[in-house]
Amino acid sequence: MRRIFLVVIAVAVAVAVAWWLADRTGTVSVTLDGYTVQTATSLAIVAVAVLVLALYAVLRLLALLLGIPVRIGFWRGRRRRAAGDEAITRTLVAIAAGAEGDARRESAKARRLLGDTPQTLLLAAEAGRLANRDDEATALYKQLAARDDAALLGLRGLFRQAMTAENWDEAAAIARRAEEVRPGGAWLRDERAQLAVRVGNWSQALRLAGPDAPRAVFATAAADAETDPAEALRLARQAWKESPGFTPAALAYARRLRGTGREVKALQLIREAWGINPQPELAAFSLEPIDDKLARIREAARIVGGNPEHPESQLLMARLSLEAGLLGEARRHLEEARQAGLNQKRGCCWPTWRSPSTAIPRPAATPSATCSAAPPPPSRTRPGAARHAARTIRPGGRPARPATRPAG
Repeated sequence: MRRIFLVVIAVAVAVAVAWWLADRTGTVSVTLDGYTVQTATSLAIVAVAVLVLALYAVLRLLALLLGIPVRIGFWRGRRRRAAGDEAITRTLVAIAAGAEGDARRESAKARRLLGDTPQTLLLAAEAGRLANRDDEATALYKQLAARDDAALLGLRGLFRQAMTAENWDEAAAIARRAEEVRPGGAWLRDERAQLAVRVGNWSQALRLAGPDAPRAVFATAAADAETDPAEALRLARQAWKESPGFTPAALAYARRLRGTGREVKALQLIREAWGINPQPELAAFSLEPIDDKLARIREAARIVGGNPEHPESQLLMARLSLEAGLLGEARRHLEEARQAGLNQKRGCCWPTWRSPSTAIPRPAATPSATCSAAPPPPSRTRPGAARHAARTIRPGGRPARPATRPAG
């Protein structure tokens, strides 16, 4: 319907133009070199229109003939581009498959068809690296790094090669150049953090570390390597805040607190650390300035107060009791340490049953599903009977008859 409407409009316009031309009166005469041509006005207008159309057709034909070489070049370039794209695809597939021969061959073909573009240079460098041709890969990476539009690609490849070769100085220089080219890149931040760890620059590793990195470890190492006491104290405090249960961080902070005369705060920190993660090194730090054996026991009791049921707490008290000659106390702590260890091994949430001379704590919660059975009830013994039986053990002999009586 639309075409019919357009045809009708065209016919109407043609009829209107013909009517207008037929209505034009008068003559047009042209004299050229002694010759005179005279014709009606309408015919003269039609002749001029035909001449213009003919001239336009001739110009278009000349433009078409002159553009043939350009069109042929464009066509050939498009074919080369298509072949180059196929070579790039085959290179990527070969690199993914680990076929170094195919990768180098296809990357060379891509460079021949497309020239030294960032894509072809990068693929050729990766193919050379895959084939263990480090010199070839390094030259291509340097060629990439010299370009303004792909400098980061070349610097990243050079940085990776320097890290593989453990050339830390060159890696640091390349990292600085990459930071200038692309400041604040996430990849560069992670790589610089790894480089700082490799060279032992713990302060820089801490600054560059992300939220998932072991920041407490970095801060502790930085505090140990720092020569300024105030900065070392700040780093140790940061390590402690990052992970209060990390024993080296607690010890690093406590040592610096003790060095500045804040002994009370240092001991309080050790007690908090023991409550989170009991470790023998924490007790050794607190007991280091104490020589009296009974005083060591009293201090150890304060240390383990936050986590008394832990096997490490019982073992510490047993060792100090043994050093002080309190054999009965040492034996009792060892037995409780053994029971606590067994409960932890079974994954049971019931508290350790103590001797009848002490109060039996009630379970704080329902035993977990890993608890195979409820804890056995305590035997009915006289107060102090177990302690009396422990004291009657003779070296090398049998224990005395336990002072117990059957239930009921």
